[in-house]
Amino acid sequence: MPGCNGAPHHPSQLGIPLLATFLIGLREGLEAALVVGILIAYVTRLDRRDVVPRLWAGIGLAVLLALGIGAVLTFGSYTLTFEGQEILGGTLSLITVAMVTWMIFWMQRTARTLKRSLEGGVDRALAAGGLWALVAIGFVSVAREGVETTLLLWSMVQSFGDAPAALAGALLGLAAAVVLGWLLARGMLRLDLRRFFTWTGAFLIIVAAGVLAYAIHDLQEAGVFPGPFTDAAPTDAGTGAVVVGWAAFPFGWAFDVTAAIAPGSVPATVLQATIGFMPQMSWLQVVAWVLYVAIVGAVWARGQFPPRRPVPSDSSRSEASGVSALPSSTTTEADAATLPSRATVEVTGARPSVSHPRGEA
Repeated sequence: MPGCNGAPHHPSQLGIPLLATFLIGLREGLEAALVVGILIAYVTRLDRRDVVPRLWAGIGLAVLLALGIGAVLTFGSYTLTFEGQEILGGTLSLITVAMVTWMIFWMQRTARTLKRSLEGGVDRALAAGGLWALVAIGFVSVAREGVETTLLLWSMVQSFGDAPAALAGALLGLAAAVVLGWLLARGMLRLDLRRFFTWTGAFLIIVAAGVLAYAIHDLQEAGVFPGPFTDAAPTDAGTGAVVVGWAAFPFGWAFDVTAAIAPGSVPATVLQATIGFMPQMSWLQVVAWVLYVAIVGAVWARGQFPPRRPVPSDSSRSEASGVSALPSSTTTEADAATLPSRATVEVTGARPSVSHPRGEA
């Protein structure tokens, strides 16, 4: 099948878009599968299996919404002019970057309380007693992932120019996510979800930076942003070609390595699928990519890997409170009487169990 540049795809090249969209489908699908698993397990634990069909109805509506958005984006843009398609593609890619960024930080912030938040929503819906309340819970919980996945995959398909391979990878990733979600819910599989979402979150930041660079390329081609396709670009006086390099800053080409890495070749596709690199990029694209990775990556890393605070020793705590720590040899009888309860608290955590001596009530 020919690529976006008219050159036939190398067999190994087809696997690059497939792998990239597979990882995206796997991550986003697993997030949705975990949400669905939490909702279904909670209403089952409450012995309210009668409301499960309402949850599935909301989940089904969310899936239909995602498919409908994908269909409109895929078939609706063909009726537009070239400039219209570029403006639509660039604008939706910017929206995609905003949604992906928001979802990365939302997941990072609410991961620990996600289960409690979902269960609280189910409790409120059951208390309200309305049919649509539970449908809305299922819809809203999955629609975020569905719309984000649709926009991200559509943007990547526009970038790769190879819809079948990209869509096949996404479908395989979603199918794998459903299987993993079912195995996790059944307790048949153990998965370090924290590590999984950490590494895929970092991968999404790089993907979003690439989508941002491609959005700027589309908007520059449409003339919305100044760039190599507009009169704002500096040109060579002799050849009339757009200047490349530092002399082209800020509206010309930052670099042009098409002679070494042909557009549509295996190396170009690998680099574009992984880090958003294109053989020819404008200065606005490069600056946007670097700033996005630097700023978003730094904020994400600070939240993901917070600095560990040193734990004060017993002696320093005692000095701070003005009380000197007693050596173990001076433990009193009253202190000894309280030691078992202290040990119990340390072992059992936040819920210490109090055992009564035999013969007492």
